[in-house]
Amino acid sequence: MKKKTGIIGGGGYTAGELLRILINHPEVEITYVQSDSQAGKAIHEVHTDLVGETELRFSAADAGALKDLDAIFLCMGHGRSKGWVESTPVSDKTVIIDLSTDYRMDDNWVYGLPEINREAARGSKRIANPGCFATAIQLGLLPLVQAGLANGEVHINGMTGSTGAGQKPMPTTHFSWRNANVSVYKAFGHQHLNEIGRTVQLLGRPNADGLNFLPLRGPFARGIFVTTYVQTDASEAELKKVFNDFYAEAAFTHVTDVNPNLKQVVNTNKGLVFVEKHGDKALVISMIDNLLKGASGQAVQNMNLALGLEEMAGLRLKAGMF
Repeated sequence: MKKKTGIIGGGGYTAGELLRILINHPEVEITYVQSDSQAGKAIHEVHTDLVGETELRFSAADAGALKDLDAIFLCMGHGRSKGWVESTPVSDKTVIIDLSTDYRMDDNWVYGLPEINREAARGSKRIANPGCFATAIQLGLLPLVQAGLANGEVHINGMTGSTGAGQKPMPTTHFSWRNANVSVYKAFGHQHLNEIGRTVQLLGRPNADGLNFLPLRGPFARGIFVTTYVQTDASEAELKKVFNDFYAEAAFTHVTDVNPNLKQVVNTNKGLVFVEKHGDKALVISMIDNLLKGASGQAVQNMNLALGLEEMAGLRLKAGMF
């Protein structure tokens, strides 16, 4: 029998991508999509890319609809998931995957970065999906940390697409402002540094100090492109071995020997990583689709692990290269 899934907060970008994936997932069915603001509407009226794909409708909050669900995805705004979990009775047998920041620092929830926590996610009932920038940065940084090659200053630049800011219109996501434009925001103080700092210490870095991150808004809708560099005596061959060994069993993260570009990952659940040596510095390029590997795709990957399904089920997606 197919696993029954539900989505709480079904009107936004991450929920729309979850719906697109789950509709085509061979092992699950969607039985409940909650949205107070869209209740009663056909899903394809809001997520218009799903016209002809589903006749499901948004539902108002209904605790009774939760009792038979195998997995629930929380796609509400940051700060709202915790209140929902604390006030809503859910079976201990139901997997909850939260896409907000609310539980990423909570030891009672598995931090859902499969590249380091695949086994912890298997059979887990509570999973905190990592942030989009945090995912992209950690894919490039964690192999260095585990090998003891990133204990000093780490310099990170990352550019994200406008969908990373969510569906609600804002001045910095307006097309006429964002198009053909670049800007820095939250320099050295991005909220995803908290979860990154926690992970690097778990992998052996002495502390979280010295992670210098400059986030940029990019003139495109989807994707995150990150460059990270550290000072090291390791050779390029040694660096490549570190990365290839770290990702040898990863389902979606791939080390490439050819300098990659963002279009290779957009519309996929892939992470691409490239490393090379420049003098005494290691340069790492890492990239993901912020809505897929950085959110909804990774959430489905975590669901697959938690429910004992094939890890890549429903996630074999082709990049939009042209």
